[in-house]
Order: sequence, then C-alpha cells, then structure tokens
Amino acid sequence: MHPQRERLHNELHARPPVRFSAPAHLHHYAFLDSQAVGDAILAHLGELTGTPLDVEAAQEIIEFEGNTLKWERHTEFFTLTLLVPRRTGSPQWPRRTGSPQWPAPPPLLADIAQMHQAELINASLILVEAEEQWEGKPKAYGFRDPAGSLVGGGDATVWSDFRLSAEGVNHLLLVNRGLNDFRLGRMTRRLLEIETYRMMASLALPLAKELSVELHDYELELGELSDRNTDAGNTSPKPLLAAIFRLSDRLERSGARSRQRFSATEAYALLVNTRIEELREKRLDGHPALGTFILRRFRPTVHYCAAINRRQESLAESVARLNDLLRTRAQVEIEEQNSAILQSLNERTSSQLKIQKAVEGLSIIVISYYIFSLFQLGLKSLGALGVVIQPMLAAMVLGPLGLLIIGFLAWRIWRVKNH
Repeated sequence: MHPQRERLHNELHARPPVRFSAPAHLHHYAFLDSQAVGDAILAHLGELTGTPLDVEAAQEIIEFEGNTLKWERHTEFFTLTLLVPRRTGSPQWPRRTGSPQWPAPPPLLADIAQMHQAELINASLILVEAEEQWEGKPKAYGFRDPAGSLVGGGDATVWSDFRLSAEGVNHLLLVNRGLNDFRLGRMTRRLLEIETYRMMASLALPLAKELSVELHDYELELGELSDRNTDAGNTSPKPLLAAIFRLSDRLERSGARSRQRFSATEAYALLVNTRIEELREKRLDGHPALGTFILRRFRPTVHYCAAINRRQESLAESVARLNDLLRTRAQVEIEEQNSAILQSLNERTSSQLKIQKAVEGLSIIVISYYIFSLFQLGLKSLGALGVVIQPMLAAMVLGPLGLLIIGFLAWRIWRVKNH
C-alpha cells in the first residue's frame, strides 16, 4: 500500500459541513494566516475551551458552551465559524451592540477578532430562519435595496444588501423552506465561502492599482529606449544595454512581487464562480439575483487584475525583444569588427610573406657570395703552395659545384617552408 494512500483518500472527508437546523446564527471570521496567526488563535482557543486541539489537522469541530465551533486552515487564511442555536426569550451572552436579529459576536470571537484585527479579511453573520418564523420582508431585517434569490432548487431563500455593519460585519439572511440539516449546513458553507474567497481574490486590487502607475512609467521608459535604439547610429550599444538591463530588473522584481497574488486571484475567482453555480439560483421578482449582484461587481475586479497581469507580462516581453534586438545589433558590430581585424591580419600576413621571400632571395645571394669567396680563397691557397690551376679549369669545376650547392640550399629552404 502506498504510504500516502489513506491520507489522500481521507481528503474526501477533510472538511465536512456543520449540520444544524433553523433558527440559528452563524458567525464566520477569516484571518490572513501570516506570521502564524492560525497557530496563535488555536493556542488561545485551547486555553479558553480547555480542549486539546490538533494543530496539525486541517480542521476541527468542537463544542463550547452549547455552541458548535469549527476552525479550518487554508493555504493563505484561517477561518472560525461559530454556530449559535437561536433561543427565543433568553440572551445567550451579554449583548453589547446589535439587535436580536443581528447580535454582536460572542465574547470568544470578539476577543479573537480584536487581537488579530489587522489580519481580519472577512466577517460575516448568517441568520438562518425557518419559513414560518421570518418577518416576510427583507426590509424588516434592516436591509436596504437587498439582492435575493431562491437557492437549492427553491428550498431556501437568501437575502443580503452586502453593506457592512458598524462592526464591519456583512449580514446574510437565509430563510429555510425545505433543506434538511445536512443541506442547510452545505448551503451556509457555500455562502460563507463565496464571501471569503471573494475577499481573498480582491486582495490583488490595491496591488494592481499600484502596479498600473508603475507600468505606465515603465512603458514611457521603454518607448524612450526604443527611440534611442532607433537613433543610435554608430554609437556604442553598451549604455543602452545597461539601461535596458535596469528596466528589465525592475520589471522582474515587480513580477515576482505580484505573480503569486494575481495567480491566487484567478484561483479564488474560479472558486467564487463555482460556488455561485452550486447555489442553483432562481430569480425573485423585483430583486437582483444574489449571484448576479456579486458577479456584476466582482468580475470587473478580477478582469482588471488579469489585465494588469497581462500588461506586465507583455511589457516584460517587449523589453526582452528590445534587448534581443540590441544584442543582435551589437553582435553584428562585433562581427564587422572581427572581419576588419581578420582583413588586417591577412594584409599583414601577405606583407610578411613578401618580406620573407625577399629575405630568402637575399639569403641565397649572400650564401652564393660566401661560397664563391671560399672557392677563391681555396684557389689562392693552392697557388701559394705551388699548385697552379688554370682559371678555365677552375671555372669549369667549381662553377657547377657552386651552383649545385646553391640549388641544394634553395631546395631545402623551399621544402621547409612548404612542410
């Protein structure tokens, strides 16, 4: 059996929904899991609940003071969801602000949210009402111009105006008509995931706006460098190459800073679209559909981030093309310089060859002079010894011999030069 088989198989059961029935409140908080925020929250929860928590797990469901608390780890964020059954007539905790319909979070969640306020990316409160108990109009729950849809094939209705409360909480109302406990848990989970994933996807928007200004400056600089390359003429390409390298380096650092965020936005946007499709919405007369309301305002954010990402990649490719063009120009100039150097070397070699031939000719003349001088000296020495040799005889004997010696020396020089 593969060592990871059991763990991979159990991923099917990794994140089960919380089963419950109406009426109830669901308080949901999502925190960016930077600087080990999730570990700190789990440590705090362990102290408050007195329950040992499995910090290595992906999620866990615990019971606390009659309520159900679920925590989950995700790639970039950490979520807490507290299910509070709604009991009429008796407050479950000291209410500091809010109304019976939209109460303030329990002290447990309020303290954690206060401790990690800077990392709090989403806070949502879902009020789950049974059909026979709800007020009949969304305005009775404080909504202004709400969006609403029949979901789950018409077994529930969801309302929200997506306006944050004074505490920064987004309110959603779910009126249950025919969802059982399991489907109700899954439906509320989808609604909470839509909000959390939407907020996580929107994290790239401030970065995209910041990059838009930077990219505008980079595009102007690239245009200037292109003009300089066109007007360069015979000037050295080194200063221009250095400027392009600096621009490329800034673009690479900018891409490294934003690439992961834009990729995450694309992935979260896909999850939002999938969760909205899973709602199986049906439109309510006189109100915009919930999914339509979200996507109409959410998609421009996603498209803008994607456009900035494509713009950044296109600019990097343009810089790379200009760099290649300039390097090609530099390479051509180098080849021309090498060709000129080779031509100069050829001319120098030809001159040296001519000089060498002249030296060889002079060498033969000098050698011939010395040979005939030796013959003359030898004849004079024989004359001093009393041996008289006729000049004609001496010329007939020594002339061919000298020519033979000179010819042999010339042949040796020719053979050494050609081998």
